[in-house]
Amino acid sequence: MSASSSRRSDDQFLCSICLDVFTDPVTTPCGHNFCKTCISQHWDCDTSCQCPVCRKVFQMRPELEVNTLLREMVHQCRVETSSSSEEQADDIQQMIQNRRLKIQEIKESVEISKDAADREKAEGVQVFTDLLESVQRSLNELIDEIEEKQKTTEEQAEDLVNDLEQEISELMNRSSEENQLSWSKDLTAVRVLPSSYEETVVTVLDQLQEKLEGKIRTQLAPKKKNLLQAELKAMQQFAVDVTLDPDTAHPYLVLSDDEKQVYCGDVWRNLPDGPERFSNCYGVLGKPSFSSGRFYFEVQVEGKTEWGLGVARSSIGRMGEVTMSPENGCWSAWLINGTHYVGGTDPPEDLYLQSVPEKVGVFVDYEEGLVAIYDVEAPARICSFNNSCFSEELYPFFCPCDSHGGENSAPLIVCPVDPSESVC
Repeated sequence: MSASSSRRSDDQFLCSICLDVFTDPVTTPCGHNFCKTCISQHWDCDTSCQCPVCRKVFQMRPELEVNTLLREMVHQCRVETSSSSEEQADDIQQMIQNRRLKIQEIKESVEISKDAADREKAEGVQVFTDLLESVQRSLNELIDEIEEKQKTTEEQAEDLVNDLEQEISELMNRSSEENQLSWSKDLTAVRVLPSSYEETVVTVLDQLQEKLEGKIRTQLAPKKKNLLQAELKAMQQFAVDVTLDPDTAHPYLVLSDDEKQVYCGDVWRNLPDGPERFSNCYGVLGKPSFSSGRFYFEVQVEGKTEWGLGVARSSIGRMGEVTMSPENGCWSAWLINGTHYVGGTDPPEDLYLQSVPEKVGVFVDYEEGLVAIYDVEAPARICSFNNSCFSEELYPFFCPCDSHGGENSAPLIVCPVDPSESVC
């Protein structure tokens, strides 16, 4: 029973004299109800027996008996009101308890986050301290080696100067020109060559680079991999079931019956020509489309020498030459010529990958304007587009590219996404 309906029910059982719930209710001949004590005292103080509600005057004071039906109804109302109040109080207490538990949960989450942050800071400080120490040691070694070379040069020069000064002293003591000529020597051969420090610096820098790369491989690379694995798993929580839309497929493209695979064939198919169909780019859009939220899908690219994957807006140009760039409504990554990876920009941006992707993941955060494309197996981020402004529906975009006489005939395969698995 709601609070308003409960109040209306209570009003029906209020005495108009004491304005409280009836006690031993009685009914006057005119049909109005009062507490037995209230109406009796009212009539005791009044010379006439008049109804306090309708003002009807009774010639004789009525004999009033307790209305047992009304009394039972009043009792039942009191029980229900009490029960309702108790239930409401219990509900309030439960809501209070739920909020206290949630507060405790939030505080515990903050503590867990703080502990994780402290661990990450400590590990980060240790890693960069080691790197700084390596750099400082290399700098000290460089300085020591340069100073040692300079010291050797100064000692050599000092020895030569002493020898020459000794010869000058002896020459000054000679009186005979003949004897003086016998002491003549080729001074052009007496010189101090300045030490070359460039080779020293290059050598130390090479050694430092080798040390740093070793530390990065052993310390930073595993951490980066763990972070990327966690990032990718978070993206995979937004996986959607994507199929290929045959109404958008270029006439050379061949789609599987389940609309999960596509490759470029050698035969132009006579298909209905419409504004949705790609006529130049060997492209096909996926479905469903998205205009909000986050979504993710994965595609197998193993065995292909060329491909393009990403998302495209609904108004992307599909006729004639179209540059697949964000400016033209496509956010994508591409493999061309077997080994050359580029981001779908104008002009294309070269991408440098450490491994050859066999499965590619595409993640979109519509509100954040983010498109991120991953090598799922590595894991590694192939490329990303940030701060994009989406205002239209976005569709998964697939381009298996030309088959090149069968060399690139492997299909693009839309994979089911399972964060615990690493293969299609």
